[in-house]
Amino acid sequence: MASNRPVALVTGASSGLGKATAHALVEAGFDVVGTSRKTSGSTSSGGVTFLALDVTSDDSVSSVVQQVIERFGRIDVLVNNAGLGIDGAAEEISVAQAQRVFDVNVFGLMRMTKAVLPHMRGRGRGRIINISSLGGFVGNPFMSVYIATKHAVEGYTESLDHEIREHGVRVLRVQPGPFNTPFDANSVQADTPVPVYARQRAIYDEVTQEQLRGGDDPAVIAKVVVAAATDRKPKLSYPAGSLAPRLKVLRRILPARTFDKSVRKFNRMTA
Repeated sequence: MASNRPVALVTGASSGLGKATAHALVEAGFDVVGTSRKTSGSTSSGGVTFLALDVTSDDSVSSVVQQVIERFGRIDVLVNNAGLGIDGAAEEISVAQAQRVFDVNVFGLMRMTKAVLPHMRGRGRGRIINISSLGGFVGNPFMSVYIATKHAVEGYTESLDHEIREHGVRVLRVQPGPFNTPFDANSVQADTPVPVYARQRAIYDEVTQEQLRGGDDPAVIAKVVVAAATDRKPKLSYPAGSLAPRLKVLRRILPARTFDKSVRKFNRMTA
């Protein structure tokens, strides 16, 4: 069933940004395999072949990558999109909860990367696109564990890209700002709430909902992922959407104290 079309593998493709990305890649001329924990067996929808995948399982990751190579003959692009949100102050989140989120957002991404790298390196070509976040370069209250995972993704991406570029493989990061999906509704809630944080946490929830309602359409971010997958001279970083590119510039040019105050003001923090 191998064709001359490039092949993309997109994790977390059943909804939100992953779904938009998978369909955008189809429109860009890719054969696309999307993955989801909810998929039963192999199915197809809108030109996307779906396979069941649990990125926290070494066996599941290895099996899916092997299935894609056997069916399509190649993997040109891996989009590591599968992710898990978590809300709450750092003190309210148990280490076990944090480990669960890191296992999806960081170690799941590493499992997928390690599974495709020998294939890409052997072919002397390939791109791995990691979905980071503006949280990869800007801290935000009540998102400490989630943002820690994105900082990890940022560092892993940049370092790995240096290691494998000479083998024809690039590792890139897309850094979206808020986009209008139910991602936050599916976030894990802190398992050990501390009353002292309740008032400010409620304000954070309100600010977050406003941001998501006014966020970018996932299709806008998906176009940036396609650019990362197809640019002849790819960039390491692709800030995406209306907010992330502006914040990246402001983070660079504003004094640290001024930027810090702006973050606190945005989150309606008084001290």
